[in-house]
Amino acid sequence: MTVYDYKTLSTARDGLVLTLALNRPERLNAFTVEMARELIDFFTRVNDDDEVGAIVVTGEGRAFCAGMDLSREGNVFGLDESLQPTLADLHERFTDPVIVDGVRDTGGRVTLAIHACRKPVIAAIHGAAVGIGATMTLAMDVRLVAENVKIGFVFGKLGIVPEACSSWFLPRLVGISRALDWVYSARILEAQEVLSAGLALAVHPGAQLLAAAQRLAASYVDARSPVSVALMRQMMYRNSAAASPEVAHRVDSLAMFYTSREDGHEGVQAFLEKRPPQFKAKASSDMPPFYPW
Repeated sequence: MTVYDYKTLSTARDGLVLTLALNRPERLNAFTVEMARELIDFFTRVNDDDEVGAIVVTGEGRAFCAGMDLSREGNVFGLDESLQPTLADLHERFTDPVIVDGVRDTGGRVTLAIHACRKPVIAAIHGAAVGIGATMTLAMDVRLVAENVKIGFVFGKLGIVPEACSSWFLPRLVGISRALDWVYSARILEAQEVLSAGLALAVHPGAQLLAAAQRLAASYVDARSPVSVALMRQMMYRNSAAASPEVAHRVDSLAMFYTSREDGHEGVQAFLEKRPPQFKAKASSDMPPFYPW
């Protein structure tokens, strides 16, 4: 079993569901550069952990995440102010450590790792979720919220901009007019508003939130092919942003071809024999050769 040992995160696994908790409750789980690095490490390593089928992300204590920890000296976002980066630098030196550590947004690096994950990711959000505490959840597949949730895209009040790739995710989730209203106003959003906007899938009493998220996560992966789940996740994210349905058709065709001759055989046979399927392909080692296209 893979061991996840972090300073700012805690993990617990029950069956195929791993619960990942932001674990700085004394600071309302305020986000730090160290937390960013640990989240990136987790969402990278979990892809090769076949004992994890789905992930629930929550926060210890009273809040999900109160945003960036602003108590750090110097540039609180961990950026190197001595640099003069250009867009060309971001294209040509994207993986250069100087650019990675000194220029690239830490929240964006986290959401890119979540976006590339092969497992369903569900956010169980309670209490405050502001700034990066809100934007990091946009790359997750489903958001369940507690009745007491307070979500805020408050960047304008700090003189900065929405980060964590949220200018890509948020308009796709709620539409551009609502996304702009939320970031322009920087107001605090409560449970019913994020539910009616489609940002949250459901609202639960706080005491029931985590268990509801864990049940939902289990329902996504029990008796499912891990390769099929991983492909469906990436197909939805990537194909929905493609310029033409023909792009989706190319990917769908290859995905159908390879899954139909692997776990698809077992799935069809199990259906005909009226028994639970016994899928054997692993997301760690058996992804088709065109992945991640």
